[in-house]
Amino acid sequence: MTTVVLKDRESFDSLLKRFRKQVQQERIMTTVRRRRFFEKPSQTRKRKAAKKRIKSRRTTLKMQRRRY
Repeated sequence: MTTVVLKDRESFDSLLKRFRKQVQQERIMTTVRRRRFFEKPSQTRKRKAAKKRIKSRRTTLKMQRRRY
């Protein structure tokens, strides 16, 4: 769980900014969005496989660029 402690003479805006930054770094919102609705195991496998394909394609392109 993310917690942010108010520092001396800190405005609410800066406190909120620090909180949002910390939430983003911990990837809480992406997890919440993903778990908002039930995802069937087959959909999970398809999503992960698509992610692997994209990552593999990127690394392949990087390797090809280095050769030239």
